[in-house]
Amino acid sequence: MRASVYHDVNDFRVENVETPVIGFGEVLLKLKACGVCGTDIHKAIHKTVNPKTILGHEYAGEIVKVGEGVTKFEIGDRVVGAIHVPCFTCHYCQRQQYTLCPEFKETNIDPGGFTQYIRLSERHVRHLLFIIPDTLSYLHASLAEPVACCIHGQKAANIRPGDNVLIMGAGPIGLIHGQLLKHKGVSNVIISDISAYKLSKAKEFGIDYAVNIKHESLKDVVDKVTNNKGVDTVIISAGVSSLLPEAVQLLRRGGRVICFSPFDKNPEVKIDAGRFFKDEISIVGTYSVSPYEFDEAILHISNGTIDAEKMITHEMTIDQVGEAITFAASPDEEVIKVVIID
Repeated sequence: MRASVYHDVNDFRVENVETPVIGFGEVLLKLKACGVCGTDIHKAIHKTVNPKTILGHEYAGEIVKVGEGVTKFEIGDRVVGAIHVPCFTCHYCQRQQYTLCPEFKETNIDPGGFTQYIRLSERHVRHLLFIIPDTLSYLHASLAEPVACCIHGQKAANIRPGDNVLIMGAGPIGLIHGQLLKHKGVSNVIISDISAYKLSKAKEFGIDYAVNIKHESLKDVVDKVTNNKGVDTVIISAGVSSLLPEAVQLLRRGGRVICFSPFDKNPEVKIDAGRFFKDEISIVGTYSVSPYEFDEAILHISNGTIDAEKMITHEMTIDQVGEAITFAASPDEEVIKVVIID
């Protein structure tokens, strides 16, 4: 089968690799769509994966083979899922902290999603594979994983109707967060970025305030919107560690910062530690997704809470994965979400 194989920065090669062989309880999936995630970009640019890795995990496809013992699915089923599966029995799983499970990162799809076929393990099939509704295309269904990740992240924020929320970063994740927040009935969603294009898309999605920090003071906007009280929650959806001190300053008393993105290579920053005691603020990190957000994610895409048509701005092929990574990473390009299609 054909796959886009990562060798180095700006070096993806389309190669013929062996089609995975499935075993008991497993399925073989024919890839129909796989989104380019910010973590794919981060791994490719910062060389955090080994050469000959096949990236991609926001997959949607058709089951073409089922192993012995599979009863939940059959050939022809249209499905989406996630890359990692917890064990459900360890210290962390018993506390519903599934993404901290020691086995979580040890489980993977085989190989990555920028290829023609992937093998899903028995554990994936049992716990992390979901039927795509007939009304939903493979293209739009490929958004299920990032939407589910955002749902997982917002669970940590205890966001309530009437809150004011700031999103730092108007990339695909920030825009998904914004759409989910409007569905929650918050009072105001503020989003900040340096891209005029991305901020214009934010307004199309109904986000209340789109702030270009090249030209506007984010603090002035927050003060105006919240009557100088600060926002209830800040979601950092850009991998820039220097945003954290500003996020802390923009919180209202009792507010919470959600760190949703892998920070850059120099993550040490100085923050006003006094606010933890006197104002009872908190900073929370969230990573990936558990098995319990996918049904909700699929529903949000199906019913239009997430506008998949506007989110997916570009479709490319396996032959164009390297180009897609470079294109999606550029702050100067007019792009939101790139999906690799077969």
